[in-house]
Amino acid sequence: MKKNFCSLSHIQLAFGFTLLASGVAIGQMRVITGTVTDNTNNKPISGVSIFQEGSDTVATTNSSGIYRVQVSGENPVLVFKYPDYPERKVSLGDRVSVNVSLGKENENGDGIGNGTDRKIENEKAIEEVVLNAGYYKVRDKERTGSIAKVSAKDIENQPVTNVLASAQGRMAGVSITQNSGTPGGGFDIQIRGKNSIRREGNEPLYIIDGVPQASETPSLYSNKILPWSSINPLNAINPNDIESFEILKDADATAIYGSRGANGVIIVTTKRGKKGRSELKLNTSYSLSRIIKPLEVMNTEQYINMRRQAFQNDNVAYPATMYDINGTWDQFRYTDWQKELIGGTAESYAVQLSMSGGSETTSYQISYGHNEQGTVLPGNGRYRTNNINANFGYFTPDRRLEFNFVNTFSFQDNNVQNDDMTSKAIGLSPNAPALYTAEGGINWENGTFNNPVASLLSKYLNKTAFFNNGLNVSYKLFPFLSLKMNAGISYQNFEERSLKPHTINNPSFGLTSSASTSAKNNQVNFSYILEPQLVGNYKVGNHQFEALVGTTLQKTQTNQGAIQGRGFESNALIDNIGAASVKTISDQVRSEYNYTAVFARFNYQLLKRYIVNLTGRRDGSSRFGPNNRFGNFGAIGGAWLFSEERFLKDSKWLSLGKVRGSIGTTGSDRIGDYQYLNTYIISSNIYNGQTALNPARLFNSDFSWERTLKKELAMELGFWKGRVNFSAAYYDNTSSNQLVGIPLPATTGFSSIQSNLPAKIRNSGWEFDSSFQVLKSGKLKYDTSFNVSVPRNELVEFPNLEGSTYSNQYVVGYPTTIAKVYQYEGIDPTTGLFRFRDFNGDGKINSPDDNKTVERLGVRLFGGWSNNLRYGQWSASFLWQFVKQRNWNYNRVMNIPGIIGNQPVEALDVWSPSNPDGTYMPYSAGYNSQKQSLQGFFQSSTAAISDASFIRLKNVQISYRIPLKESGVKEAMVYFQGQNLLTITKYFGMDPEFYLIGFLPPLKTYSIGFQVTF
Repeated sequence: MKKNFCSLSHIQLAFGFTLLASGVAIGQMRVITGTVTDNTNNKPISGVSIFQEGSDTVATTNSSGIYRVQVSGENPVLVFKYPDYPERKVSLGDRVSVNVSLGKENENGDGIGNGTDRKIENEKAIEEVVLNAGYYKVRDKERTGSIAKVSAKDIENQPVTNVLASAQGRMAGVSITQNSGTPGGGFDIQIRGKNSIRREGNEPLYIIDGVPQASETPSLYSNKILPWSSINPLNAINPNDIESFEILKDADATAIYGSRGANGVIIVTTKRGKKGRSELKLNTSYSLSRIIKPLEVMNTEQYINMRRQAFQNDNVAYPATMYDINGTWDQFRYTDWQKELIGGTAESYAVQLSMSGGSETTSYQISYGHNEQGTVLPGNGRYRTNNINANFGYFTPDRRLEFNFVNTFSFQDNNVQNDDMTSKAIGLSPNAPALYTAEGGINWENGTFNNPVASLLSKYLNKTAFFNNGLNVSYKLFPFLSLKMNAGISYQNFEERSLKPHTINNPSFGLTSSASTSAKNNQVNFSYILEPQLVGNYKVGNHQFEALVGTTLQKTQTNQGAIQGRGFESNALIDNIGAASVKTISDQVRSEYNYTAVFARFNYQLLKRYIVNLTGRRDGSSRFGPNNRFGNFGAIGGAWLFSEERFLKDSKWLSLGKVRGSIGTTGSDRIGDYQYLNTYIISSNIYNGQTALNPARLFNSDFSWERTLKKELAMELGFWKGRVNFSAAYYDNTSSNQLVGIPLPATTGFSSIQSNLPAKIRNSGWEFDSSFQVLKSGKLKYDTSFNVSVPRNELVEFPNLEGSTYSNQYVVGYPTTIAKVYQYEGIDPTTGLFRFRDFNGDGKINSPDDNKTVERLGVRLFGGWSNNLRYGQWSASFLWQFVKQRNWNYNRVMNIPGIIGNQPVEALDVWSPSNPDGTYMPYSAGYNSQKQSLQGFFQSSTAAISDASFIRLKNVQISYRIPLKESGVKEAMVYFQGQNLLTITKYFGMDPEFYLIGFLPPLKTYSIGFQVTF
């Protein structure tokens, strides 16, 4: 009995202690009430989220700004959040009623007026910058990896159709080059350099709302998006629909993407509805674009004098076909062909209507955008896009279940001519005849003129239908454990047509409709992805743990086929390939890409200042041989927040001090499907009535991943409560196991075999970021930021390079962007001919014996300087972009001065006994074979490579917010935008950014717009 009695006593004691603890806890629970207002106009704010720090229970203010929330514990901290205002924290003490004003700081410095600790709020402004790392989100203050972000504020309202144009110059370590000035043009993006020998092996991974995308869509007939005739996937997203644009760079950030993260990851997140408010927004703009700067070329008098000297030097009479100089064409006529052919004004307009809102448990955002972009080329070609974006979110009142459904629909239609007239505009004789006859027809000048606008009789059209649907579901099993599912479907249908009637050719050729051609190319991509995940978050004492485990199943199916027709009874039938007398059907290819993976992340924090982050992934890809189908990738990152140490925590001058670093491996499987297999192609030969197959590729069972070892060390500093911020990072990435075609002897019957080359490429460099809040209080506010990157690329190893077919492309110890050229040594003062170094001393200049000089092409340094000002209702921003680089100049494509075709005015500086320092040889009409050969060497010499550095006023925006709140309009704004307004450079060519000379470079754009929100 004694034992039982003791047991009962213990039970009663425990029960009594529980009741006592419960009573104490109940005693500590209380209800807090109050009103939230705007401190600029003292009006109530509805839809503000209020919750106790560390609690999942959220209350919101009603239409009168009144809230009611339950809290517990000693001195709880109440958090006030609303999208349009800085977040506020209030230490309650023993109060049960707190009125809060949101907005700019009041005279007490806290925006609350009741003694809240200001230091908490200022620190919160730093650490609450949240970055999307793909599978998880992380506070900027606590990240261990390198993540660059461009916000909606930097993207919206810019006169561009691709967000990449908005991001140029804004991110350290990210080099973005626009490949064309024609609508729908492509972009070349390099995230910390080129890791692969293959061009396509350097493409980043694109993620749109959690769904991976194909990097680029190849085009067979479009020259407007050279140099690689491909369409960027971000063309399908309206920049005004984008909430944030993040780029993952180092191993810690990219290793969780395993085999696809070697070249960085681009994450695009579209806008979501805001809980607690509803709004309707209309945004419309009108833009005018022109070429930035034409190339200065000779006028008619200069041109005719050059031509006459050329024939005189060659001692040749004017042939009958030299119409420009033999009297057939008017030798006093002058036309500025750049003005005629590429000097037009491209008109564009955009309109977007969006609705968004939500309640305590739901949110929605729906938008429709239409954009039409003209061209500076002749004709009425236009690039049209129609975008629909719809996001829906739901969560239960207890926030255990969260559901987000994202839909993007894009329809693109581009009929801008695929004949770029830039080279014709520069090189056409200034006295060439008029483009059109008096009757308005195309002028062939009796067959003596190859009229450039005849290409307008041809037609080019490409259409893209793009659907992207993402689903994200999260269910909280326990307070510390959640089950998530990320799923998505992506569909793209790309179709292009090219129609070339015989009438685009000079009638003197005698061609008929039998020479007309019609072609069609179609590519369909369908992909789905499933990613179940288990996410844990647990905190005990000074220890905080986060864990993520998941798996990926992705399948992509591609169908592609092309058909061409030639020879029509009439051009009226050219649109029907079935009417062609000769039809050529390309291989109708269907390919599948299957990908699977398991991944994990573990994050540990001690005392909120020591952070370790571990990520790992095991990938399997159908693109590799059976012996190496799976690969392991992982990284470790760490950070030390030394500003949280006791001796610095209360510092008034240091608000953030962090050292972080990472090391890990990522990979690349961007090689195309079935590259490791024995494959065959359909032969054009018919044997015994049967279609033959030709072997195309050899089997390689060991074909495997490219691998990149990434290392980084960085420091981040913030001073005076975040008014001054600075970060510096050094990275070192080494890529190996290069996926290339290994050359084979011709006796094997194959030119190469796809394999892994034991070559190594190293990318290293420094990245610096800084920002300053110069003027923070008062009516005038001004902040500025600056970033600069110093990259270095080097081919570290390449076994047996000198004996391979790559020996003319690469040199160990040099960047992979080199050019082997002839060493130009000026003009011989006695002969007036170009001179080049004879390296082997045989008295001849030839390849490969004498093109030995190695020129380092590409970027040496790049960055941007961004500025934002605000005064009352006025705001302005401008961005300067700067690039230090070397590249090909116009000498690369310049024909020998003196042949038919105009030349830059620089060609007037010709050598003569009276001008011994002249730049170019005496003119030749093309009948001097020695000069022709020397001109060819000149085009591939050091003279054709020069400094291509530039400073560009990339973007300017000025806006005025019209005060109409009293009329029921929430916000009205009129704005002006400018793009590529000013370029400072000494480059010899049309534009230093666009290195494909002879094609239309990016344009200068002026835009005016109006935005109203109800």
